[in-house]
Amino acid sequence: MNKLNHSTVSEFVFLGISSSWTIQLGLFVFASIFYVAVVVGNSFIVLTVSYDSHLHSPMYFLLANLSLIDLCLSTVAVPKMISDLLYERKTISFQGCITQIFFIHFMGGTEMVLLISMAFDRYIAICKPLHYLTIMNPKMCIFLQVSSWAIGLIHSSTQLAFVVNLPFCGPNEIDSFYCDLPRFIKLACMDTYKLEFIVTANSGFISIGSMFLLFMSYIYILVSVQKHSSSGLSKALSTLSAHVSVVVLFFGPCIFFYVWPFPTMPVDKFLAIIDLIITPFLNPSIYTFRNNEMKTAMRRLSSQLVSFRNIL
Repeated sequence: MNKLNHSTVSEFVFLGISSSWTIQLGLFVFASIFYVAVVVGNSFIVLTVSYDSHLHSPMYFLLANLSLIDLCLSTVAVPKMISDLLYERKTISFQGCITQIFFIHFMGGTEMVLLISMAFDRYIAICKPLHYLTIMNPKMCIFLQVSSWAIGLIHSSTQLAFVVNLPFCGPNEIDSFYCDLPRFIKLACMDTYKLEFIVTANSGFISIGSMFLLFMSYIYILVSVQKHSSSGLSKALSTLSAHVSVVVLFFGPCIFFYVWPFPTMPVDKFLAIIDLIITPFLNPSIYTFRNNEMKTAMRRLSSQLVSFRNIL
């Protein structure tokens, strides 16, 4: 018994999404198709914004950053999940688990701050259009981008500092398809109640606080527009509806993970799939399909790529 207490867990075993091979094969096809769409869609947005001079504006700069973050967030866990669906025993090394936790919180925290930056950009564009280019200058864009990544890094490093030295001596089964803090902490060989509360409260507070701040900013924008022009209200609603959709899709599962007090594993896994696969797939669709300038630029880039391929 003494020997067991001092042993070290070198890997964790995922229980996965389902024990049924039929469901796993269906999920394999579903996740593979959507992940390819996530990679292609978000990569194409980053490429389009980078190479089309018509899109060298603050809004598209922030949109390209959102696509890059969505691509990275999905890549942290989804390829591993897809490959695990083909195996009965699904394992991940201790170092791999820590890496997943770090990058999921890094990208998640960065996206939260970036969505706030995008709301600020829309506020300036709608409420102070004459000062837009003065306020949203290149220095401001770089500041917003660097701030998003820096705050995401600080958030993730802080979370990881609480748990990286926890002792693990068994069990090593995680009832999920990826590593995240709540389930990871529960496996430690010590009383982790206070630590679980701190880590969960930290992520929950950030999620709720960011979502509240975003919705308050949207309400403020709409109220400001209505005061000056009732006809501009419908246009502002149309512009902000895409942002609201992205915010709900992203923050909804996050708040459920860290605020809902009753563990419901099937729902948790379903919401995790939404956060890691569906939302990164829908984000480029929501922003590009509603934006004529973006669609025109993508068609222009597609034509150039086809012409270049024909020359080769």
